[in-house]
Amino acid sequence: MRDERWRVDVGPDNAAWLATECRTARLAREYRPVDVGGGVVEFGRPALGAIRELGEEEDGYVTDDGDGLRIWIGEDAYDLEHHS
Repeated sequence: MRDERWRVDVGPDNAAWLATECRTARLAREYRPVDVGGGVVEFGRPALGAIRELGEEEDGYVTDDGDGLRIWIGEDAYDLEHHS
């Protein structure tokens, strides 16, 4: 099985928040988003699954619609890009 990853550039402050303060940041390591530097956060398959469980009232929730896979922080949406 490939080690699939998704990356999103959310800026340094949001990346730090997702990696340390978001509700999924408190889960087991494989379920956490990782701040890889430069404002970019990376999600493995388990971490993406975990963050998709957040409700739209929570920062960090994910939508998957005609605009693609996006993560929302406040009123801002950021596109997730698939890397394998």
